[in-house]
Amino acid sequence: MDETAGRRIPAGWSSARPRAERARQVADVLRYQITAGRFADGVLPGERQLGEQFGASRNAVREALALLRREGVITRQRGVGTRVVLPKYGHGLDRLAGLAEAMTGYGTITNEVRSARAVAELPVPIAERLGVAPSAGGVHLERLRWLDGLPLSLDTTYLTADIGHRLLDCDLAGRDVFTLIEETTGQRLGSAEVAVHAVNADPDTAALLGIPDHAAVFALERLTRTADGRPVDVESIRIRADRMALTATLHRGRISPGGEGD
Repeated sequence: MDETAGRRIPAGWSSARPRAERARQVADVLRYQITAGRFADGVLPGERQLGEQFGASRNAVREALALLRREGVITRQRGVGTRVVLPKYGHGLDRLAGLAEAMTGYGTITNEVRSARAVAELPVPIAERLGVAPSAGGVHLERLRWLDGLPLSLDTTYLTADIGHRLLDCDLAGRDVFTLIEETTGQRLGSAEVAVHAVNADPDTAALLGIPDHAAVFALERLTRTADGRPVDVESIRIRADRMALTATLHRGRISPGGEGD
């Protein structure tokens, strides 16, 4: 079944189920289509056409659109129709890349540098992740990322002292930290450990990102290592969930007799 091809979804997919469930299913597919860029002009089909496509009642379609409107994905206006509020951009998690690299072709990324300073004492949890003593100190960066004039993410970074001090004289407003690390040290970055959570934005973060208090954001925590395995960069990134989708291409390995993939 290919929902994005515009074919009618079989009646068994929805007709025997409560309307709220059918509405959720329709909303899920529409959200996927929006993220995939299915509606290039930003305009969704009318309720009747969507109902025919999904094999759902007009009421179920209307409820699905209401769900997406409450999420901030679409806007509805009489005489204008249903439109995508903001495009969602894909940020792949299967390659170690800075945000500007990942957003190549989507628009202009700019960085508002809110903090760029040496710190004499690292927070204990940060020092533990970097494998150094807190007294070793380091560098703290905080940057508000903008994409085509709209806030996209708030990035907080701690770097080891030897790496971070080199970056303080660099163009932090116009360049990716990853690229600057490689250029100033002559070392390649090798890998990163990433965890992604869904959290509600605190009032300060919400104000900076231009979203309502407690709106959902992606909280991405990343520890980046050089090619020789040394940890050098700890990041905590808050990303507007209404502007970005986190994507990855995963490959299934051979299943071992014990049930774990290679």
